[in-house]
Amino acid sequence: QVQLVESGGGLVQPGGSLRLSCAASGIFFSMYTITWYRQAPGKQRELVATIISGGRKNYADSVKGRFTISRDNVKTMSLQMNNLLPEDTAVYYCNAARSGTNYWGQGTQVTVSS
Repeated sequence: QVQLVESGGGLVQPGGSLRLSCAASGIFFSMYTITWYRQAPGKQRELVATIISGGRKNYADSVKGRFTISRDNVKTMSLQMNNLLPEDTAVYYCNAARSGTNYWGQGTQVTVSS
């Protein structure tokens, strides 16, 4: 059974940093396109950052230069978030996708507030 588990969310002040992690069981991230999404209250889920085949990384314009996605090993991925803004407040989800199959984590809350 495949399971993705996020961790590392929390409350942080504007300008602060957080590192989110996503641990997989049942799959190897090296075989999937891995992505972080987020969903703020009342808004649609949006792509934050992704690593596609070949290792190329893409970021939403709103997080470029502040967030970094990485595939730490075959079972763990992370999202380093620096210079956080109140508009980064959302539930963050990790996703692994391949050939039409999608796996999702349960989400972790990130709240940026003073």
